[in-house]
Amino acid sequence: MFFVIALIVIAGGYFLFRKGKPSVVNTESDLLSYKNLLNQEVDFYKKLDINSKSRFETLVFEFLNDVRIEGVGTDVTDKDRTLIASSAIIPVFGFPEWKYKNLTNVILYPDTFDKDFQFEGGSRNIMGMVGTGYMNGQMLLSRGALTKGFSSSAGKENAAIHEFIHLLDKSDGATDGVPENLFAHEYAVPWLKMMHQEMRRIEDGKSDINPYALTNEAEFLAVASEYFFEKPEKFERMHPELFKMLNRIFNI
Repeated sequence: MFFVIALIVIAGGYFLFRKGKPSVVNTESDLLSYKNLLNQEVDFYKKLDINSKSRFETLVFEFLNDVRIEGVGTDVTDKDRTLIASSAIIPVFGFPEWKYKNLTNVILYPDTFDKDFQFEGGSRNIMGMVGTGYMNGQMLLSRGALTKGFSSSAGKENAAIHEFIHLLDKSDGATDGVPENLFAHEYAVPWLKMMHQEMRRIEDGKSDINPYALTNEAEFLAVASEYFFEKPEKFERMHPELFKMLNRIFNI
């Protein structure tokens, strides 16, 4: 038995460094604190009308009550929770009843980490990932990438939104760039055709979409969606047809 326990601890040793508690939001001071942080940090929220802001707040609070957010080697702050919850809600704001049934935990690292979940030393280039296998139902995020995604220097990138797009894509059983739970099946083939056309443009140096989108269709969806949510006016100007399709996918 000791040998089995030891193996489990070695295989998942990073869990020993988790710090955090369930993100319960249930008092007036909690609500006010998170609303203030939304007003300070989240441009998407700030642009909404008063009724939509109220709905966004409700969805954020529900997310925080449903999903455990923990830190590895760091304490989780209310700002961290606000940005993580906002990253989750922004892509599904057009679907008020959406619940992330394939997510139980978000694990926050102080900085980038490597494939072995280490956040110290070299070869640390992972900003976020959706867990698979024994990590299924969990998301890992770098605080540095999370914070940058909501800063004025973010540009077209938001690593946390990127990972939640992967989670949405995965919710139909396949992480393939076609989030069938979000749009009608009839749009799947036109969307794939549009993706592949734009991927050829990226290859030819004729697109301003991050070349990481060439990795595969799932990464194209996540990268294009980051751009769509971070810089919607520019995205519409540079990619009008993609913009229309992503509007349809995210029901905005």
